[in-house]
Amino acid sequence: MEAQLEQLKDEALAKIEAASDVKALNEVRVAYLGKKGPITDLLKGMGKLPAEERPKMGALVNVIREAVTEVLEVRMAKLEEQAINEQLATESIDVTLPGRPARTGNHHPLTRVVEDIEDFFISMGYEIAEGPEVEKDYYNFEALNLPKDHPARDMQDSFYISKDILLRTQTSPVQARTMEAKNGAPIKIICPGKVYRRDSDDATHSHQFTQIEGLVVGENIRMSDLKGTLDLFAKKMFGTEREIRLRPSFFPFTEPSVEMDISCFKCGGSGCNICKKTGWIEILGAGMVHPNVLRMSGYDPTVVSGFAFGMGPERVAMLKYGVEDIRHFYTNDVRFVSQFHRTEV
Repeated sequence: MEAQLEQLKDEALAKIEAASDVKALNEVRVAYLGKKGPITDLLKGMGKLPAEERPKMGALVNVIREAVTEVLEVRMAKLEEQAINEQLATESIDVTLPGRPARTGNHHPLTRVVEDIEDFFISMGYEIAEGPEVEKDYYNFEALNLPKDHPARDMQDSFYISKDILLRTQTSPVQARTMEAKNGAPIKIICPGKVYRRDSDDATHSHQFTQIEGLVVGENIRMSDLKGTLDLFAKKMFGTEREIRLRPSFFPFTEPSVEMDISCFKCGGSGCNICKKTGWIEILGAGMVHPNVLRMSGYDPTVVSGFAFGMGPERVAMLKYGVEDIRHFYTNDVRFVSQFHRTEV
């Protein structure tokens, strides 16, 4: 029995020494020291030996097990160190190499245009007002003088969530909410944000786009105040030599209503492909706030008046940067966005 144990010990030690990596060594450990290994089997078979032989044989098996375990642990530590050294050799990093430069991004052209417009109106004393994109039908239409049977609603047929809830078709609801909250106090705000309309996407239309609307309400607000504001805006965005033209139009929430054109910045008014040979480019719609809108929001139209305007930053950006397709703003093509550098602002 003793000779068998010594042979088993020598055999285990030889295989431990022959193991070339951690995986092979673990296989040797399981084979000899595992639950089904020969050393464990010997310990389990002690009960079959005569009582007088059990202490001696038990002590001998434990000595052999401890000897094998000790040699195995030493060999394991050596192989683990060897594996780490080999990994370090194959995955070495040359810390003297120059670092990779961090690539900085650009502002999206729409973001830049919106910020430019905001900066201009803030400099004139306006505040920025925001509201929910999921809006009530009342604020999106009715509070703006568009009752449920008004034909102008058809032009803004939108994404309805329920009978009375929809994705807003304009940022005008922010104006209605602000007037309601101000409770008759003067107002001077712009309202930027996303709007949604059921529209077919093409080079100049999108089902989702951005809009910036402005509202001024107070005593003695006149059409001349609106014209002066829009003239300054046109010169700020498109150059000091720009002229503006107001044409009669119709919007349910303003009366009188106008469309504003600017003199073409490419041809100077002589006629080209940008202005369609007219010398003028349509930019935005505006007008004096309709008395019904003032009245529904708690203002007395016999005491106060106001003007409002609305524009699409996409259109401004397309004109300013010569973009021919509105879909470029939304396709996330890095080649397109990387053309616009903040230094150009």
